[in-house]
Amino acid sequence: MPSLFILVSGKKFMWDGVEYPIKEQALENMEKYKNDGFEVELLEEGGKSYLYTRRVVKEVVIENP
Repeated sequence: MPSLFILVSGKKFMWDGVEYPIKEQALENMEKYKNDGFEVELLEEGGKSYLYTRRVVKEVVIENP
């Protein structure tokens, strides 16, 4: 099982929870994450690919109860 998170240049990336047996599947999802505003890192280990993502919060909305 891969690590739940990795650090890259001091930034924390969280594993998306999917083991991709085919790298092309990982690359396809990587593009989807990027289009949704995520930073993405791809790691390959043991013949499988893993995606790690992060997104910086740009706005915090607090609702009154």
